[in-house]
Amino acid sequence: MNNEEKRCTGCGVLLQEDNMLQEGYTTSLENDICQRCFRMKNYGEYQVVAKNNEEYLDILKGVGKTKDLVLYVTDLLNLEEDILKIREYISNKIILILNKKDILPKSIKEEKLISYFKENNTFFEEIIVISVEKNYNIDYLLKEVKKLQTSKNVYVVGHTNAGKSTLINKLIKNYSENTTRELTMSPLPSTTLATVQIEINDHLTLIDTPGLVDTDSLINFVDQDMLKKISPKKEIKPRTYQLRKGQSIVIEDFVRIDYKEGEKNSFTLFISNDLKVKRFINPKHIDLKDKPKTTYEVKYDTDLVINGLGFVKIVNKGVIDVYIDRTIHTFIRSSLI
Repeated sequence: MNNEEKRCTGCGVLLQEDNMLQEGYTTSLENDICQRCFRMKNYGEYQVVAKNNEEYLDILKGVGKTKDLVLYVTDLLNLEEDILKIREYISNKIILILNKKDILPKSIKEEKLISYFKENNTFFEEIIVISVEKNYNIDYLLKEVKKLQTSKNVYVVGHTNAGKSTLINKLIKNYSENTTRELTMSPLPSTTLATVQIEINDHLTLIDTPGLVDTDSLINFVDQDMLKKISPKKEIKPRTYQLRKGQSIVIEDFVRIDYKEGEKNSFTLFISNDLKVKRFINPKHIDLKDKPKTTYEVKYDTDLVINGLGFVKIVNKGVIDVYIDRTIHTFIRSSLI
C-alpha cells in the first residue's frame, strides 16, 4: 500500500498531511495513526467529527452485498428500540452479541436475556451474552464464529458506544500474534470513521465498521465529565422506588417521571450508580416540568427506556408522564429483566 492509500490503524480514515482541520490529518505519512486518534489515546482528548448515518448505511449496504458472517454488537443497558432494523440492510448470517453483561447485576442470568430475544425474533444464527471487560464468553464467541463464518472475512457492526472496537481489541489480545495493533476506543460517538481490517490469524480477518449514530441519544448532548458519569464502569446497583399516584422521580437534570394513574407501583432504575436521583411526593413540585412531555400507558412488567441513559422497570400497569428534552428518545418495551 502506498502512502496515498494509507489509512489510520485506529479509526480507518485515510491519512493526509495537508490540512490539520480535516479528518485523517497526521504530521507525517510515516505515522500509522491520525492526530485525532493519537490525542485520544494519549491525552483523552476527543475531537468531534460530523458524520451522518447515510455514509454509515452505505457501508452496511456494502456488507449486505457479501455473504460474510456479521457480528452485531449491542449494549445491554442501551438496546436499540428495533433490533431487527439491521435486516433492512444486511441479509447475511448474523450473530447477535449482547455486550456489557458485567454492567448488569450478577443476579440476572444470561439464559433469561437470551430467551427474551429468542421469543421476540428468529433472525439470528446465534445469540451470545458477553463481557469484554471480564473476558466472559469470548472463547465461546470465537468458537461460534469459526463454526458459522463463510469466508475469512467477518464484519463487526452496531451502534456507537456498543463496544465493537473494545471487543475487537480483546480478540486481538487473546488470539492474534500482532498484539501491538489496537483500535481507538472512546465512550463518545463516531470514534471509528471508516472500515478497518484486522487480521486475527490466517483464517480470520475482522472488519470493523463505523457505528450507527443514535442522533437522539443523551450521550450526544452532554460534556465529557457528565458522559463519564452516565457510562457505568462497574456493576449497576438498581434503585427501586415505590410510588403512589402523584409522586415523581427526577434523574439529574435529564428526565422527570410522574406517576399519574394506577395503584402503588414499583419503579426500578437501571442507570449508572454515579447519577443522582430525587423522589418527590408532592405533585406540585415543578422540577423539569418546562421540558416537553410524553404520556405512556404502561402494562404489567414494562421498561421505560431512555436512550443513552438506561431504563426503568415498572412492575404494575399505570400511566406515566415523562419530561425530557425533545432531542432525547424514550420508548416502552416489555421488561428485559
